[in-house]
Amino acid sequence: MKALNPITLLLIIIGGINWLLVGAFQFDLVAAIFGGQDGALARIVYILVGLSAIYQLVPFSRAMSSGEVPAERNTTARNH
Repeated sequence: MKALNPITLLLIIIGGINWLLVGAFQFDLVAAIFGGQDGALARIVYILVGLSAIYQLVPFSRAMSSGEVPAERNTTARNH
């Protein structure tokens, strides 16, 4: 499961960059690479990005319930 976390995070970053391109330039990079929005491969990428976002809700909710994210915890410990 540890490998799944960075993979899903990477997919979310790809999705975010794709949305930036769509919003700023009306250019869908995923569709351009994988054969249009209706192409099977593009739809798979869209689905994987969406599932990755749902998966990342779990570590996000854990971080929020603990009051800090793990990266902040590590830097805070070194500063004190």
